[in-house]
Amino acid sequence: MEKPLPKSGIKSEMVKTDRLEMHVLLSGKQDNEPVIFLHGNFAAALYWQDPMLSLPEGFRGIAPDLRGYGWTEDKLTDATRGLKDWSEDILALMEVLAIEKAHFVGWSLGAAPIYRMLIDQPEKIKSMTFVAPVSPYGFGGTKGEEGIPVYDDFAGCGGGSVNPEFIRRIREGDRSSTDPNSPRNIINTFYYVPPFRAADEEDLLTASLQEKIGSDKYPGDSVPSTNWPFVGPGKWGALNGGSGKYMINDVPDLIAVAPKPPILWIRGDKDQIVSDMSMFDIPTLGKLGFVPGYPGEEVFPPQPMVLQTRVVFEKYQQNGGSYKEVVLENTAHSPHIEKLAEFNQSFHQFLLELK
Repeated sequence: MEKPLPKSGIKSEMVKTDRLEMHVLLSGKQDNEPVIFLHGNFAAALYWQDPMLSLPEGFRGIAPDLRGYGWTEDKLTDATRGLKDWSEDILALMEVLAIEKAHFVGWSLGAAPIYRMLIDQPEKIKSMTFVAPVSPYGFGGTKGEEGIPVYDDFAGCGGGSVNPEFIRRIREGDRSSTDPNSPRNIINTFYYVPPFRAADEEDLLTASLQEKIGSDKYPGDSVPSTNWPFVGPGKWGALNGGSGKYMINDVPDLIAVAPKPPILWIRGDKDQIVSDMSMFDIPTLGKLGFVPGYPGEEVFPPQPMVLQTRVVFEKYQQNGGSYKEVVLENTAHSPHIEKLAEFNQSFHQFLLELK
């Protein structure tokens, strides 16, 4: 599919680093304060154009397509490193662009590499804005506010938990709207509260459909398990890297890190992707009767993703950091698109207070 033209005021460039060649969107003056925007799963840098164009005076935007997404060079993600491949890609990009320190914005799974960068190189981060972020304990496989593993093998999360029909439709570049599993319908049902539709829907769909598909890409590989739902995370792909299996051990380091840049957390109250009853979490689907053999909530409850995030951020604050949670009403998984003005009100105030 042909790459959409960026909006006026946005430049599209291919930037070669010592790790891979990245497709990057850029806005604002070169000497302005940098804000680096990281997209989530089934998305790309194009989803950030409006927030980039509306940045306050004195800031510039940088939004890369992450490894495995958009028009960035197709290289594998080693899930056993969590999403450290992503965080190291961003650090390599910063080096090429001569950026010593930046504000970071991470949406959904795009929060995970920021968590990792915070542990590895906190001095590179001036602030962190998390938009509907994945739990610091990863997506799936844990329970309770403390992120306790449900099973030792983390069955029920990772690459084997994705609907194969959705994967088939991405591979085929499906742009239809007649089936609930079509990529267009997944975006319009879960990224926003219907009947909202993005003005640049066609370009965003094109960008999402660039996601690289395969057992070593998306959704990644899986391994059999004796625990319901009888499949666990494998070793390749961002979805496995962002699972509980490979993120859970990072949480103590995240809480203890120093220095502690401030956190702004923005989410929608109608989010069905990252929530305490996520429609993309296998135990939620089991509880609702969509996945047979569910062992019950006493064995495998839905992951309380929002609660887990809040508890971790509270501990971060108790250990010398700070965070603010902003909940936008009647808003789903993409407040930076669905409620741009309200999103910017909190986001811009946060940036300007730190300038």
